[in-house]
Amino acid sequence: MKRTQQELLSSEQLLQLATLGRTLAQSRIARKMLQAEVAVRANLSRNTVSRIENGDAGIAIGQILRYLDVIRPGATLADVLTRKDNVVDALESANRPRRARPLSKQELEDYDF
Repeated sequence: MKRTQQELLSSEQLLQLATLGRTLAQSRIARKMLQAEVAVRANLSRNTVSRIENGDAGIAIGQILRYLDVIRPGATLADVLTRKDNVVDALESANRPRRARPLSKQELEDYDF
């Protein structure tokens, strides 16, 4: 009976793959790249790019590395796992909620240097 890669991995390993896929997808989205564009540049199918981002266990490591080279040139797999992506951080800070009310006169005086 044939078994899938998903069945052969522990739940911890599946969680690691899902985290890697989510991290790679965030990097791609922060750079405003479409899955189809990444697929063409990495010589992958769009379906394979989707599977990488969804943490599919059946994807070859070489395909993940080609994907990574397109969205974060020069970065290693270790960089993705250990370091925050500056582009993702910038996008998150730009999307943070901002002050909704104007400052009062007293608050303006307190901030006046």
